[in-house]
Amino acid sequence: MKTVPLGSEGRTAPNVVLGLMRIAEKSDDEIRTLIGTARDAGIDFFDHADVYGARLHQCEDRFATAMQLTASQRAEITIQTKAGIVPDGPYFDYSYEHLVSSVEGSLKALNTDYIDILLLHRPDALVEPDEVARAFDELEASGKVRSFGVSNHTPRQIDLLKTAVKQPIVANQLQLSITHAPIVAHGVAANMAGLDQSVVLDGGGILDYCRINQITVQAWSPFQAGFFTGTFLGSDEYPELNAVIDRLAGTYDVPAIAVATAWITRHPAQMQVVLGTTTPDRVAGAAQGSDIPLTRAEWYELFRAAGYRVP
Repeated sequence: MKTVPLGSEGRTAPNVVLGLMRIAEKSDDEIRTLIGTARDAGIDFFDHADVYGARLHQCEDRFATAMQLTASQRAEITIQTKAGIVPDGPYFDYSYEHLVSSVEGSLKALNTDYIDILLLHRPDALVEPDEVARAFDELEASGKVRSFGVSNHTPRQIDLLKTAVKQPIVANQLQLSITHAPIVAHGVAANMAGLDQSVVLDGGGILDYCRINQITVQAWSPFQAGFFTGTFLGSDEYPELNAVIDRLAGTYDVPAIAVATAWITRHPAQMQVVLGTTTPDRVAGAAQGSDIPLTRAEWYELFRAAGYRVP
């Protein structure tokens, strides 16, 4: 398993990680098998959120109940969780009180004394940077959270936080797959009139911004065709793309899912791929894409086959 820098703090992490938003209904044995498969593949980084599950902290609690980690076993893994979404409404809340309360709930559910990384889950339009800074300072000073990051944030939203927050922002979790790649695609077609791909929205330049500021991009939904619209792998809607994926899978002697992973890990931004599957075989297969040396020609061929324009 290839490792990449995690933020600017000198830490490294695997470039394929396991997201656990879908384990609420899994049995203890199924969860242990899933985690064991991930560990065997070199994945020791697990992604949670307080809102994953049918109730707050449900998936965090299922993980802890199933795994029953000893102190030494806990020290071997990285646990990341998120806060800021209020399901009732829904709405977002980055107040000091909500962030601290959410972390306390996560610590209890995960049966741990500390969270390795806390992400702000989705941007709060009513954010007050001083409130976030107060929460981060207290959580860091108490040892309850060791590092901090964001999810789905634009460059300016991160800059706004940094007017008050003193801790490094180590990660930004963003949706990215071969078929859902606006953070990559707009730059390729920059300055081309009349092409939707060239339009720079508010998040424009976020990938370059993260590289410049040593913020690790974590790619969520790496196999989704769009925003929770189903996977592109094997889909009749993407015959050209799947033909290329299947050919490259044969070339590298890996399953197709590994090629989809490799399209992201090949990028020089040194991103992490966040897997959302609960199928052990798919975890093992995706992990094989950690260090596939796709050539530039192969990377761009996949990009074009997904429907993007290369001028």
